[in-house]
Amino acid sequence: MVRGVRRVVAVDRVGRPLHLYVHHTAADAASHVSDLLTGEADPVADQADLEAISDWAARFSPAVAPDPPDGLFLDITGVAHLWGGETALMDDLLARLAAAGLPARAAVASTTGAAWAVAHFGEGFGAPGAQAGVIIPPGGEAAALRTLPIEALRCEAAVARQFDHLGIAKVAQLMALPRDQVARRFGAAVPRRLDHALGEVPEALIFRRPAAPDLARLSLAEPISAPEDLARVTRDIAVQLCARLETRRVGARCFTLSFHGVDGRARRLEVSLALPSRDPAALARLFAPKLETVDPGFGLEVVTLVAEETAPLTARQARWDPGEDGSLEDDAIAPLIDRLTNRLGEGAVWRAAPFPSHLPERASVSRAPLSPAQAPERWDPDHPRPLRLFARPEPVEVTALAPDDPPRLFRWRGVIHRVRLAEGPERLAPEWWRAPFDTADERESELGGRDYYQVENETGARFWLFREGRYRSDRPTRWWLHGLF
Repeated sequence: MVRGVRRVVAVDRVGRPLHLYVHHTAADAASHVSDLLTGEADPVADQADLEAISDWAARFSPAVAPDPPDGLFLDITGVAHLWGGETALMDDLLARLAAAGLPARAAVASTTGAAWAVAHFGEGFGAPGAQAGVIIPPGGEAAALRTLPIEALRCEAAVARQFDHLGIAKVAQLMALPRDQVARRFGAAVPRRLDHALGEVPEALIFRRPAAPDLARLSLAEPISAPEDLARVTRDIAVQLCARLETRRVGARCFTLSFHGVDGRARRLEVSLALPSRDPAALARLFAPKLETVDPGFGLEVVTLVAEETAPLTARQARWDPGEDGSLEDDAIAPLIDRLTNRLGEGAVWRAAPFPSHLPERASVSRAPLSPAQAPERWDPDHPRPLRLFARPEPVEVTALAPDDPPRLFRWRGVIHRVRLAEGPERLAPEWWRAPFDTADERESELGGRDYYQVENETGARFWLFREGRYRSDRPTRWWLHGLF
């Protein structure tokens, strides 16, 4: 439904010879074909299916860009030799799509615009027995585009109709026109699309996944499904990719392992590392527990491994014993962090770093476990903070000898604690500029600051309490527990 009118959004190969076209109204389509079979469009499901096909197409190239509503762009630079050439790669791709019930047409060109134009409007498109794949030789983009209609430049339908009214139906006629006049009359998008197709202006694509040059691929002689076979090919492909990383003297912090099944689905696994690495044995160990989640279905026939977030990595001798200050080097603790992160999930392992703020609940932020410390990051040794800081302070009942004295005993969560030692107060002023105050009492309480005390009970447990605001005789003094040492 488009603006209250039912319109055709897709036509199959049977409907094209019957003069059914996209954007026709449903009434016009029914007048052309009396026994027309229709189905309701589902754009959300179509987008999900296109993304699934994009993930599947990663078996042919790591750089796949969806082209809604029904297309894909594959950057096959440097990977065509794995199939024996561009023709063999294209034939394999089209054969697998056809076997899955997805008839398609493909074109290989040096520019995305030329490939799109020929794939959609090339000679014999839609005709029975037409050629399904076309390869445009380098430099042949202009010749391939000349006989195609204006719509092949991916311009808007309204603009294409304007060209048609002027008697300009082919791209060759558009090429003969002065560019500046075309831009003034029809906008800058039309000459820009032509430049994209001819390769005079580069075109940016939004890939389904960031394009990664570091890719390893294993094509298996027979489909596999046994867990031990999955572990074996994981080790083999890790060795293959890490050897390539070693030649470039780089490591990676993220690896994506994909198992492509005979059913056309891709099973994807990911591991993240605390530090760049290219150790195949460690990589295989991290993937090992995740292999149990892989459903092989009718078998897996292709395995790919992609290294992302690469960084320079030189060989070095790691030490496993603590240094003079009792700390371990990053290389020694990184494997432990990697295992915990990949078992517990992203964000479950982190380190606390100082953040400049007056309020204790805002004075720290979480960072990656082995991220380098920034210049201002430093804990104040003269003002220690509790190991466990509550996200929200909890109210406590306090008894003190005088209003401004430290507590002598307090009740927290129904338990009375008698204070043996107390240290303080440490007065912290609030960040009055961050939030408005609803009432005068709230403003007075906040601007009065907080007086923090470190107290120890008779059993040796240590607490961090604070008194809210200044003492006033017309209202009770409120105390809070903010953390435990």
